[in-house]
Amino acid sequence: MISTRGRYALRVLIDLAEHAERGYVPMKEIAERQEISLKYLERILPVLSKNGLIEGIQGRGGGYRLNRSPEDCRIGEILRLTEGDLAPVACLECDAKPCNRMGECRTYPMWREFYQLVTDYFDHKTLADIIKAS
Repeated sequence: MISTRGRYALRVLIDLAEHAERGYVPMKEIAERQEISLKYLERILPVLSKNGLIEGIQGRGGGYRLNRSPEDCRIGEILRLTEGDLAPVACLECDAKPCNRMGECRTYPMWREFYQLVTDYFDHKTLADIIKAS
């Protein structure tokens, strides 16, 4: 399940893409349009900034803007930054200890296939795709 953090990150990035012509967009405006508290945004934006999706400047005329075009912002990357691994079960997570039942686990192939479907789906979707669909 995708948490509020991942969903809000997508909404913020879409907002920045839709207001890109303005340059830097103040966090307060994003918060108002998206109905997200400033406090919550203050927890999401640094992750996006640290990983190069957005950049921000302080002071008068400051705010945030996308560092890439919406076509280059993959939903899978955004969700992994905000959610961590999207694995449906612990044994598929990155750095998971090998399960002692893996050899006889009858559900493992199903979970692996599901994980691959989810990963492929989100890695082939971009912010531009979402914007065009709305």
